Amino acid sequence: MKRFAELYTELDATTATSAKVAALVRYLGHASDEDAAWAVYFLAGGKPRQLVKTAQLRALATQAAGLPDWLFEACYQTVGDLAETIALLLPSPPDSGTDLGLHAWMTQRLLPLRGADETTVALALTTWWRELDSLGRFLLVKLVGGGFRVGVSKLLVQRAVAQHAGLDAKQVAARMMGYTDGKREPTADAWRALIAPHDSDLPAAREPSQPYPFFLAQPLQTDPQASLGAATDWLAEWKFDGIRGQIVRRAGQTWVWSRGEELMTDRFPELVALATGWPDGTVVDGEIVVWDASADGLPGAQRPGRPAPFALLQQRIGRKTLNAQVLAKAPVSFVAYDLIEQDGQDLRTAPQHMRRAALQALAEQVSPRLTVSPLHAAGHWADLVALRERSREIGVEGLMLKHRDSAYGTGRVKRADGTERLAWWKWKIDPLTIDGVLIYAQAGHGRRASVYTDYTFAVWNRAPRDAAEAQAVVDAIAARRPADPQGLQLVAFTKAYSGLTDDEFKAVDAVIRKTTLEKFGPVRSVRPTLVFELAFEGIARSARHKSGVALRFPRMVRLRTDKPLHEADALPALEALLG
Repeated sequence: MKRFAELYTELDATTATSAKVAALVRYLGHASDEDAAWAVYFLAGGKPRQLVKTAQLRALATQAAGLPDWLFEACYQTVGDLAETIALLLPSPPDSGTDLGLHAWMTQRLLPLRGADETTVALALTTWWRELDSLGRFLLVKLVGGGFRVGVSKLLVQRAVAQHAGLDAKQVAARMMGYTDGKREPTADAWRALIAPHDSDLPAAREPSQPYPFFLAQPLQTDPQASLGAATDWLAEWKFDGIRGQIVRRAGQTWVWSRGEELMTDRFPELVALATGWPDGTVVDGEIVVWDASADGLPGAQRPGRPAPFALLQQRIGRKTLNAQVLAKAPVSFVAYDLIEQDGQDLRTAPQHMRRAALQALAEQVSPRLTVSPLHAAGHWADLVALRERSREIGVEGLMLKHRDSAYGTGRVKRADGTERLAWWKWKIDPLTIDGVLIYAQAGHGRRASVYTDYTFAVWNRAPRDAAEAQAVVDAIAARRPADPQGLQLVAFTKAYSGLTDDEFKAVDAVIRKTTLEKFGPVRSVRPTLVFELAFEGIARSARHKSGVALRFPRMVRLRTDKPLHEADALPALEALLG
């Protein structure tokens, strides 16, 4: 644990990619296979399951620090992170030290806590806290609380593992698929398989369930005619708003993986049934969607209907039990993009147009027939521009552009020579926007723990007649008078915490502190004075929200200093976007 804590400190202390990779390589060079297996698991995005409830962690730390509840809570609100608060408040120095490695901590101490009674947990934690220094305590709380994360990406970890093992980073990426899915503990054998010499990487060594690293698209933010060349070199498909996934059919079984390397087979029995008749050694990449067969047909689609809004799929994902009613309300389907393994042969180096032809042939020979993403061939960019402009009308996010000769790469790949050929691009439509009024604020976390960055926004329930009517509502809010249910009022509709620069957040924070009306724990209600332009990718009806709507990926675009409060948008403007 001590060495892992030192690694965490090095990674957290720098933003330089080369320094992070060097720190990881040094750690892997000295760590045991067992410790390396766990370290790579966590750093590559593996999520430790919560072993101790947050309430018990807070209660034990408050008692160990000898503080009243109110003082611990005040410290927590100032620091903004529970693990850091506990590490700072616990008495030091520790009574004794421990040389246990990360593997021993996980398997001998932490994992056995799962399902233990509160007395056992309390005794274990208070004992361990006395053995660890401040950083060790911080990591311990993160691990038992299920909130571990550090500023490294999976790609960076793969680079470090590749450098340590003398392998190609793409090969390591392929081997790591499924490594962090949480279905099994990382072991020394799993680590040794990751770093095995190249000549031992035989197809037979692959787990039958293992997917391929996903090839991701770059956002297209320039004129395609100027940057991508002739339109005839590109294959265009709709960009659906679902869950990117791979269906793997091997050894007479089917596995369904998400882009986040989460094994989701049990959640989507329809997809298992879909792939039952596929030949062994078949892997198909595509989009998991809820299909609305009653909707207007999707242009170019081979079946009636179109994908339903993502909100319906999100409801399905959140269900722990899939009964007949849930399956009927949100029937899941799969729209295939690419065939990346056929008859056990890796097709990723084949040109896009050949893989597409093979996918189409597969779709026509299997039953039930596989739905393939509609393909839009165009002689001129103007044709694709016109098609893209219909995206919101038919419920998609825009177009995917794939060079007809492109291979299936790993991650987001851009050619080193700067050319834009042989790549995938996502050509999304512009986001929807609305002007909302800031009404609540909460401090952020980590380095923004002392700045109010998490905001709640409202719109008017109807457009104010004039500035005076809007000001009367603001005055009533400041005086703590209840809103008139029949009159003009501000209705909360979304939260956002990203989109502004650090300097902009500091400026807004200063206004929040001057205009605070009430405090509700970590949340402050503020006098409505600021209007923000907010962007979002989609909107759906929601019975859970007072406004009746829910936004997808809301974020702040800018502070509208040019717009007075009474000119902020009203609820009818949001409802009009529902279509």
